Amino acid sequence: MLVDIQELSKTFHKHGGPPLTVLDRVSLQVREGDFICLLGPSGCGKSTLLNVVAGLETASAGSALLDGVPINGPGSDRVVVFQEAALFPWLTVIDNVSFGLTTNGLSKQAARKRALEYLALVHLTKFAHSYPHELSGGMRQRVAIARALAMNPRILLMDEPFGALDEQTRILMHAELQEIWLKTKKTILFVTHSIREAVLLADRILVMGTRPGRFLKEFQIPYSRPREEADPNLAYIEHQIMEILRSEIEKVIRDEMDSSYSLTRDSGPWTPERDMGGNI
Repeated sequence: MLVDIQELSKTFHKHGGPPLTVLDRVSLQVREGDFICLLGPSGCGKSTLLNVVAGLETASAGSALLDGVPINGPGSDRVVVFQEAALFPWLTVIDNVSFGLTTNGLSKQAARKRALEYLALVHLTKFAHSYPHELSGGMRQRVAIARALAMNPRILLMDEPFGALDEQTRILMHAELQEIWLKTKKTILFVTHSIREAVLLADRILVMGTRPGRFLKEFQIPYSRPREEADPNLAYIEHQIMEILRSEIEKVIRDEMDSSYSLTRDSGPWTPERDMGGNI
């Protein structure tokens, strides 16, 4: 097992306030080559769990192991792609991708050669000498993915990497990431709020409940890639997931807005006459 998380809990102790438990005894096993999405409402601990695997947070209880060894800090075997590309604006695209390679001891020539290989993977070779401000949001995120893959990590950790993109660009990035996974078979742990994004990308979807986060259900997505947005099989799985999340989303809204809030359903079928008038 590549990653083995057992009964992991995480509590944050706020200065002058009560402790806040964001994860409650979650267990997760990640195999080599898995593409797993963590899906759930805001505040359920998805990013916190990702950060524990990245070594950016420590567990309050339970264990998180990588190849049987406790995760005690960050490492080059785990690379995170965040929502913002976080590129160095004063460096060109190729220098951004090769930066981590040279700081890890690779020669500049070898680093640039590897950077070009991964820029080709994300179809950005002709922009190698451009600067980040000359690229679109989607292109900058592709540079961030190339930079992460160039480090050849065991696990690619992605924390809502397409969350800041417009809908059309997200659709293109979904296709791009599916292609990258088919070529590399890289182990990916991916955090998202989007049910559609999860069913398009993942082999396994772990649906989480409201804080303190725990796993409600796992969905296996048995369909081959590339997957199509309009696939009715995916729409059916989306519906199943939404039925599970509906009450969890209500809890979040009641907690943040109004304790009496509820998501209501229309009591009767829709007909044209209902909107247009039946006696006109």
